[in-house]
Amino acid sequence: MWEAWLSRSRPSAILVGLLLMTALVADARGDEPKLSISGYDPVAYFTEGKPVQGKTEFEYLWHKSRWRFANNQHRDLFTRDPEHYAPQYDGYCAMGVAWSDPHKDTVDPEAWAIVDGKLYLTHERRSLEAWGQNAAENIKTANQNWSTVKNQPEHCRPSPEGQLASISRSSTVR
Repeated sequence: MWEAWLSRSRPSAILVGLLLMTALVADARGDEPKLSISGYDPVAYFTEGKPVQGKTEFEYLWHKSRWRFANNQHRDLFTRDPEHYAPQYDGYCAMGVAWSDPHKDTVDPEAWAIVDGKLYLTHERRSLEAWGQNAAENIKTANQNWSTVKNQPEHCRPSPEGQLASISRSSTVR
């Protein structure tokens, strides 16, 4: 009698075990700090005037995120003054935070601007262009909204092309 029950239950038990393992692995990955700005080096925007992909060997944990750098010197600069080099709004889209319905949104690390010595990133080129047309007002609005937005869960909206646009645009707005 037990043998019949065990042979019928084995596939179900295996399935339950696999589902449980999957859930535990997902939870473990969920605890891992997110990779900030897709692994780009935040210091390079200031020192090289362009986005540069960071390397895994030059990583630093700050504000519950992993930050990557192109070299040890950039990591050292960041660790001494992260508030200066980190993008505003914890690396979320500056335009998304400034909207009338403010929210967190992903960014394209190549859609960026430095305004008054601070780094701002946007979701895509069109967002950067719209944001830059009235940067001072958008910064003021986003700064007011951020105290509420920073506690929202992350919102991920793909660009119209379904992927991050390849933008080779840099701008410094003063």
